[in-house]
Amino acid sequence: MNDLLFELPLPEFFDFGVCLEYLNRSPLECLYRTDQEGVTRYFNLDNQPLLIRLTAPGGSRMHVTLLHGDIPGPGAAEWLARYIREWFDLDRDLVPFYQLAQADPLLAPLAEQHRGLRIVGIPDLFEALCWAILGQQVNLAFAYRLKQQLTAAYGGSLEWEGHVYYAFPGPEVFADVQPEELCALQLTRSKARTVLDVADLIASGGLSRESLLALPSPDAAEQRLLQIRGIGPWTSQYVRMRCLDDTTAFPVGDVGLQNAVKFLTGMDRKPTPAELLKLAEPWRGWEAYATFYLWRALY
Repeated sequence: MNDLLFELPLPEFFDFGVCLEYLNRSPLECLYRTDQEGVTRYFNLDNQPLLIRLTAPGGSRMHVTLLHGDIPGPGAAEWLARYIREWFDLDRDLVPFYQLAQADPLLAPLAEQHRGLRIVGIPDLFEALCWAILGQQVNLAFAYRLKQQLTAAYGGSLEWEGHVYYAFPGPEVFADVQPEELCALQLTRSKARTVLDVADLIASGGLSRESLLALPSPDAAEQRLLQIRGIGPWTSQYVRMRCLDDTTAFPVGDVGLQNAVKFLTGMDRKPTPAELLKLAEPWRGWEAYATFYLWRALY
């Protein structure tokens, strides 16, 4: 089955190939499979398994093709289209960012080299929070390993043409899970408690992406997240950046950001948060995109 479900128009300054390079940065990624032409991902919509492939054969429109499953109804198709737009930040006008980057000595080479790269988001709040929690104070490879183990143990899966595709577990799956079960997957006890607390909050309706976006400002959303035990400034800034569409998010405590600036500026040490804030003054309003492009200097 290769049914074209719909097409999405692609904005100016979008390069699917450059975004695929970002998606392909780790062989441990378990939630999608990439190749030179596109990305394949498993979704479970209304208890219906769907295997979706995204390509952009002409460069101006993204093709959303159904590889396996029943053709989704209008509501599910609308949800899927919105998810893909948010996943690749397709509704963002990047002209102001590129104008800013062109005038910045640090960003200009990166913006030229990776032109068309969009912040690849994590539209699902539970997944975004879990990914940030798993990534606290560990290297990226180990964070991927934790996500892989958590997804394999609790997420849905679909086998198709010799490959197993996974969907990240929903928060309701963890209702009766004990911290010890997550510790057996190599999560620390602190991370296990935080994942279960977040799962309970979201499953009970006490926290949602919609409620965070409805708050008066991104800072107010961050303050709400900081009320959760185990979530600090780095985690909340990361979620603002990858899930809440906040281009002003600036995770100054991020080791990758610090290492990128150290590498690109030739510093003999990592910059302090105060130095990063000073450096970012010309990036006002686009700090998250600056961070995303600086990360690209690391791989």
